[in-house]
Amino acid sequence: MSAVPASASSGNKSVALAQLALAIGGLILGTGEFTTMGLLPDIANAVSVSVPEAGNFISAYALGVVVGSPLLAVATARMDRRKLLMVITMIMFASNAATALASQYWSVSLARFFAGLPHGAYYGTASIVAASIVPRELRAQSIGRVMLGLAAANFIGVPIATALGQYLGWRATFIAVSLGSALATLLIWAMVPNVEADPETSPGRELKGLMRLQVWLTLGTAAIGFGGMFAVYSYITPAITELARQPESYVPAYLALWGFGMVLGSQIGSWFTDKWQSGTIVVLLIWNITFLGLFAFTASSPIASAATLFFIGIGFGLVPALQARLMDVAPKAQSLAAAMNHSAFNLSNAIGAWTGGLAIAAGYGWASTGLVAAGLALLGLLVFVVALVSEKLRNHA
Repeated sequence: MSAVPASASSGNKSVALAQLALAIGGLILGTGEFTTMGLLPDIANAVSVSVPEAGNFISAYALGVVVGSPLLAVATARMDRRKLLMVITMIMFASNAATALASQYWSVSLARFFAGLPHGAYYGTASIVAASIVPRELRAQSIGRVMLGLAAANFIGVPIATALGQYLGWRATFIAVSLGSALATLLIWAMVPNVEADPETSPGRELKGLMRLQVWLTLGTAAIGFGGMFAVYSYITPAITELARQPESYVPAYLALWGFGMVLGSQIGSWFTDKWQSGTIVVLLIWNITFLGLFAFTASSPIASAATLFFIGIGFGLVPALQARLMDVAPKAQSLAAAMNHSAFNLSNAIGAWTGGLAIAAGYGWASTGLVAAGLALLGLLVFVVALVSEKLRNHA
């Protein structure tokens, strides 16, 4: 896909406004994803299941992402990127409305699965658009500004949505997310330029472009290495209320602190990625190992756990870093690779929720998710080291 010059990309629509619209769409999408975790006990109670069983709602969403990302990316390979983003946000509108109306375990699970289908396609397409409207040397930072919406979802969207759910019921939260999706559609229509797909692209070319070892090792780094964050995040509400012994009304504040760390991590990580891509990924994986593991020892302290959650949030900088790397190692499969990056991250969501749930169900307690998380981050680092070594060997062959 050729870059659209920033000065002529959309007439009166500036690059900044386009990035803002894309970020707002990401904020709404991220709020719909992560607010489930903050309201998990309430949703579990409403459908008469345990909290670990309700963790399957998180996994259902993640499965939707894993399935939907490659399917939508291949099926819409030749579609104008702005139109595609508008279709995606309308799917967000319908699926979150369905979640609000669901009343049984299976119907909530199905609604969350459909809500996950457009996730990877949105962030992948938004990243491609963001990269296409700026010079190459600013690409990661532009992607980072779009991903700022996902980070801000945890800083602003999720705390507000969680508080709304606590006062008006969890269904009100998903109604709000649904309405926000409709707003995102209008903003994308008004502010994002038309960005045509590469005329040479095709479903076959996209699929063929994935037949590279570096693509799969990068995806593996995301799927495994980022699972640690979700192992902790999926069960953060009971950890705060039962271990740190804080009232449920304090949960949004803890989530906001985590989200603030994500906002900083997104911007810091994307800046360093433009300067030193591989090194940034390694440093962030080590960062995650350290602070996720620390949570196991600070979870019972109201202040220490809050500080740890903030530092864990900074590890979110791994998202734009790996997104930029995928665009480099899959130059002929931009749409599919970008979307599958979010399939990988949501596979990590499922892995994290599942492994964390196993530790809790085995009787190790809510704090044990920190050690599970650190182990997953360590495995992700090992996968990325394999990627770097194999890349170096190939370059010297």
